[in-house]
Amino acid sequence: MIGLVLAAGAGRRLRPYTDTLPKALVPVDGDTTVLDIALANFAQVGLTDVAVVVGYRKEAVYERQAELEAEHGVKLRLIDNDKAEEWNNAYSLYCAREVFKEGVLLANGDTVHPVSVEQTLLEARGDGKKIILALDTVKDLADEEMKVVVDPAKGVQRITKLMDPAEATGEYIGLTLIEPEAGAELADALKATFERDPQLYYEDGYQELVNRGFKVDIAPIGDVKWVEIDNHDDLAKGREIACQY
Repeated sequence: MIGLVLAAGAGRRLRPYTDTLPKALVPVDGDTTVLDIALANFAQVGLTDVAVVVGYRKEAVYERQAELEAEHGVKLRLIDNDKAEEWNNAYSLYCAREVFKEGVLLANGDTVHPVSVEQTLLEARGDGKKIILALDTVKDLADEEMKVVVDPAKGVQRITKLMDPAEATGEYIGLTLIEPEAGAELADALKATFERDPQLYYEDGYQELVNRGFKVDIAPIGDVKWVEIDNHDDLAKGREIACQY
């Protein structure tokens, strides 16, 4: 199994930081970036081979590749997303389809979180589970969150932002464990998703899988401090959290 980071996004709501950097390279604790946190977490759980999907301002990641590898003791494979500024992240995850066969622990490049999340996902493996989503079942939800409805026996039933928060079991926090045997089916679902609408999320690809009868499981992360960084308010929260790790 390897680590996988989606770091192709522009993060326009974080300007001026993202005038010259992808969102994943915006500092959250001194010089530490979201990408640094993801790589450090992967290394701590023994995933030292990491693929990173890059797109917007990708040259900044290429320039730092050797430094990131040395700092975190990892080997990086950079995967280009040629449509990062035009299409949403269903296509971005599809760009990494060739590494699915190795099994991946996926982390969004804008999620500040502790290594306990990776540990929880790895500990949840087995019993025929093929895809496991990290789920926050503690946080109070609002309209913007990626909400999930779970059936205890059947797994994920719905995953979308467009849901009454009161209906949701919890929030998907942007980390997924994908076993090798799920790779081909996931790639096909992602392809169907972005071909239907290039602006859809990869979570819509998960919904496509569920609609096809594929079981997607979840792993509750407990009462954990984390944040998805979309704007300057989120960045301030990320900086408060990151310094505690």
